[in-house]
Amino acid sequence: MLTAVVGLNWGDEGKGKMVDAITEDVDYVVRYHGGGNAGHTVVVDEGKFSLHNLPSSVFRPDVVSVLGPGMVVDVENFISEVEFVVAHGVSPERILVADTASICFPFHRDLDAAEEIRLGKASYGSTRMGISPAYGDRVMKKTLLVRDLFDPENLDARLIPVLDWANARLKTIYGATEVELADVREWVGKLADRLRPHVVDVTSLLRRAFDEGKHVLAEGQLGALKDIYFGIYPFTTSSTCLAAHAPVGLGVPWAKLDRVIGVSKAFSSCVGAGPFVSEFDDETADRLREKWGEYGATTNRPRRLGAFDGVATAYGVLMQGADEVALTNLDQLTGIGDLQICVAYELDGVRTESFSSDPTVLDRSTPVFETLPGWDSDITGARTYADLPATARAYVDRIEQLLGAPVRYIGVGAHRDALIDRGEDH
Repeated sequence: MLTAVVGLNWGDEGKGKMVDAITEDVDYVVRYHGGGNAGHTVVVDEGKFSLHNLPSSVFRPDVVSVLGPGMVVDVENFISEVEFVVAHGVSPERILVADTASICFPFHRDLDAAEEIRLGKASYGSTRMGISPAYGDRVMKKTLLVRDLFDPENLDARLIPVLDWANARLKTIYGATEVELADVREWVGKLADRLRPHVVDVTSLLRRAFDEGKHVLAEGQLGALKDIYFGIYPFTTSSTCLAAHAPVGLGVPWAKLDRVIGVSKAFSSCVGAGPFVSEFDDETADRLREKWGEYGATTNRPRRLGAFDGVATAYGVLMQGADEVALTNLDQLTGIGDLQICVAYELDGVRTESFSSDPTVLDRSTPVFETLPGWDSDITGARTYADLPATARAYVDRIEQLLGAPVRYIGVGAHRDALIDRGEDH
């Protein structure tokens, strides 16, 4: 069985919590795109952890956590993160990396940061973790794959054209210091032996898993609105965030998805630049950001906040092919008064319920809101839908109507157990 857990919005939807919460009976969890720019927060009995490279299943003792071939691997930070979770009781043998994943070198981070600085006010809000240059170099055939680090006989021959390409940009475009072959050779020497125990042929591994009837879960990063092809381009990431890409990024392109769970917050949040139609005014956003602790898990940048956007999220449901929805962070809406939901946009005086990924169209769009009554009672202890106040249920029901997909899961707190599961038949 192949399940995907993916974002319906701009990222930061709570996918980490959902992956951690529902993987008790999963055998493998595989990240299929992105890299160390992820910020997936899980709260378990061992504590609260922000994961950037590792799948959010890593604290499940019976799950094998895998970095798939569709990723760009920041080797340094991956190893540091492995050592961190191992110190908290995780078995390192259960953490694997695809031998055909791309390397995200330190100079990729330098290139990422230099380009953001060059762009100035026109920057895209990158995490500066090297993701865009690393993916660009994969397409340009100017990077190394994980397996190349273990081929000392051919290492220099592979590295020289890669560094020539990196240095041409660093020196000519950005006026930065060039990267020396000897330094990168030393970097590989320090890290290769520590990485080697985790490296496997993921395609063969997962083929056997499917043949044996194992349950594999594909963990997505960011969300549909950040997808390189169908997101709000160019305010996107550099990989495809869609569930349809999961089999490819996992290394099993022949596999078929059995189930797609799309994740959205009960309100809207976004890190980075770009249009955000339902965004709160600054005063409201500042107040709620402090109340809710809404800061990016990777960069600690303040998240932009807004009302739940039914137009954008319905587009996310469509693009992800979501069979069901997980609505997270409902508890954060407790006690803030009446709640607005964006049910349509007004574009050039015309009401529309269609979403456009064109940022110039979104910049001209204004939200059409419905207002629903809020609730004041604590819902963090709710474990069934009936436990929620009637006004909270009405809020969820309205969102479900707008999305055209069943809201099966409702997050009512940070811990993995703070979750309402309305069941398979909902």
